[in-house]
Amino acid sequence: MDLTVAADRAALDKARDELGPGRIALVPTMGALHEGHRSLMRLAREHADHVVVSVFVNPLQFGPDEDFSRYPRTFDADLRVCEEEGVRVVFTPSADDMYLPDRQVEVSAGGMGGVVEGAFRPGHFDGVLTVVLKLFNLVRPDVAVFGQKDAQQLALIRRMVADLDVPVSIVGAPTVREPDGLALSSRNRYLSEADRRTALALSRALRAGAARGQTAGPAGILDAARAVLEEAARFDPPLLLDYLILADPATFAPAGDDHRGEAILAVAAKVGTTRLIDNVVLTL
Repeated sequence: MDLTVAADRAALDKARDELGPGRIALVPTMGALHEGHRSLMRLAREHADHVVVSVFVNPLQFGPDEDFSRYPRTFDADLRVCEEEGVRVVFTPSADDMYLPDRQVEVSAGGMGGVVEGAFRPGHFDGVLTVVLKLFNLVRPDVAVFGQKDAQQLALIRRMVADLDVPVSIVGAPTVREPDGLALSSRNRYLSEADRRTALALSRALRAGAARGQTAGPAGILDAARAVLEEAARFDPPLLLDYLILADPATFAPAGDDHRGEAILAVAAKVGTTRLIDNVVLTL
């Protein structure tokens, strides 16, 4: 079966029925696909017989002053990527297809949705979980693949699946980086050359913190990462830090001095007009 593009629910139902027997993996995206998305599709193929990719710029997860209107939309190029990666179905709904005009019910991300990234983007994770749950209901996948770069999002999706008994297995995929260390993101295309030089401080800070993790506790890890970010705050353009946290991956509360096991060193900052996030998983 060649790649099928389904623009609405009826076409998606038909395409899904035509896939035939076998496990289905879903890779939800907002388009502007890059090598990181390709890695998600390849991992999805390892877990299922058929891969479905959704391309939908979800208005519910953007705040009023965020970049919804200018978020990159590269539909034709996205279809080529999906075809090259052996995707069977691409679901490309409109906002009218996804949301009723008088909709009233949304998914609440709870307490974990209001901390760290959620504290800077109120309502963001409610919008993410609402669209993800709708995609699960529409596509009915056996497995869904999400990137570790959005670590708090991944943790919340896992929590939603557990709390609401959603019959989907969640697979996290490692962050893919460009040769200079910058985590791949659709928003990287906003960066000027000068912006990009400053933005590289994010991955350098994470590496510095991870290196201290061999010998230091949470305070030492954060100090090492913060030193890199404070230096970048003096660059031109400067790096404007939103947060740096060493978090418990299950709750995204700060990891205490007695924390043992996995922890996530996460950072978010603005460079020029572009806001970027990154993280690394450590073992304490």
